[in-house]
Amino acid sequence: MRKKRPALAVLGVAATLVLAGFAAVDASNSTSGATPRSKLTVTAPAAPGGGWDLASRELQQALRAGSIVNNVQVVNVPGAGGTIGLGQFVELGADPTRMMMTGTVMEGAITVNNSPVDLDDTTPIARLAEDYEVLIVPADSPYETLDDFVEAWRENPRSHAIGGGGLGGTDHLLAGLTAREAGVDPEEMNYIAFAGGGEVLTALLSHTVELGVSGYNDFRDQIEAGNLRALAISAEEPVDGIDTPTLIEQGIDVALPNWRGLVAPPGITDEQRRELIDIVEEMAQTPEWQDALDRNKWVDALLTGDEFAAFISEDQARVDAVIEELGL
Repeated sequence: MRKKRPALAVLGVAATLVLAGFAAVDASNSTSGATPRSKLTVTAPAAPGGGWDLASRELQQALRAGSIVNNVQVVNVPGAGGTIGLGQFVELGADPTRMMMTGTVMEGAITVNNSPVDLDDTTPIARLAEDYEVLIVPADSPYETLDDFVEAWRENPRSHAIGGGGLGGTDHLLAGLTAREAGVDPEEMNYIAFAGGGEVLTALLSHTVELGVSGYNDFRDQIEAGNLRALAISAEEPVDGIDTPTLIEQGIDVALPNWRGLVAPPGITDEQRRELIDIVEEMAQTPEWQDALDRNKWVDALLTGDEFAAFISEDQARVDAVIEELGL
């Protein structure tokens, strides 16, 4: 288990407020007597419209359409890169009718926000899929290619504002890794953190930032409409259906998948954990989930149980090392 750190004061206050609100809701929606097959609540630890929310609602649809779970609800708990939702989630107790969406973003936020809880405090169920980040500029940007931006960035890093999600999240890590590989000191980046892809989009279109970093699906509609131009994608290899070169293809040796997965609260029994894993494995075989993978350009990355737990431990260590190395 990773060493716990003292919570930041503001995070503690925010978490307390959210917990108080959740307690009131939970009191009127008791799960007493419910089973994961009859009722399941999925926490999306972000605002509606973001990547975790999208994955949670695609999961919800596939579980319903496949008649795997009778009643599936999604609850949004935004804030601090998912760590407010995480803090609330681990306080639920051993409730097998709850799961939370998580992923790479939360790993970074745990470290940067000095979260008092981490993913070791949950019960890993399954990694679902991976998607990728894009580096994006407005259609009227003078930067036609990644090389154009990098050339200007090297000359004066602080004069080029880059917008992305929360500090320590995937967007921030990708910006830092790209800077380092491009010959820019990551500590010199002018990185502006936003609550989600929607705010990054607004900042791009208003020219508050010059370059945006977020998940491909956050920008897909605007790319297809011609309002934004994607300069690079963070995949290791070209992605079918996405007409954007990878960073690696353009001489920047960086690839950063953004995985999404599910955890349960701590303390559930082995039988309850097995039931949740079975539910997810059944869901992953439904036509609805396969269609979600295709529509969202996600890569199937199903990994369950103890293997997923080992993956989380290794990936958290990797993310921590990157944050320390880049000085983020």
